[in-house]
Amino acid sequence: MGIARKLANWAAIAIAAAVILAFALPSYRQGEASIAGSKARDFSLTLDGKTTHLSDFRGKVVVLNFWGSWCQPCVEEAPGLNRLQQHIASHNAIVIGVAADEDDAAYKKFLLEHAIGYPTYRDPATKENRSAIAESYGTVMVPETYIIDRNGKIARKIIGYQDWDSPEMLAYFDALLAHS
Repeated sequence: MGIARKLANWAAIAIAAAVILAFALPSYRQGEASIAGSKARDFSLTLDGKTTHLSDFRGKVVVLNFWGSWCQPCVEEAPGLNRLQQHIASHNAIVIGVAADEDDAAYKKFLLEHAIGYPTYRDPATKENRSAIAESYGTVMVPETYIIDRNGKIARKIIGYQDWDSPEMLAYFDALLAHS
């Protein structure tokens, strides 16, 4: 085998590895350019006994988290969402959880056991652990989170578990909140 052929083979392997790596990186899996910049779907929800709409939070950065009390990754990321809420609250931002729970008692038990410190709403239209609100966003699994900017546009979609108070995520939010 000649040197040129060996180089061509190694180049092909390197390109294939680069493509695989690109698809495996969190920036590819976590962000969806196809929805970034699109308007967040409005919906009504009840928080603290009052009916409101997602659009009522315009002017704030909203971290819209779809979750379920039966979902182990949701359980694991709840403490990080609590800490994120504490980090962003003074910067005119809020975490809002929408639960895909049919069982109101399980939902309330989860909130108490995990000392959830951000507003949450149990979607009453949930059937078979699928929230109608989440499905209107295109969500097929939980947890799934949408970062919505102050103008009501989706800045980022995050699929699956996220370490919300990691240095990288806190830096992301600090940058987002400084520019919006």
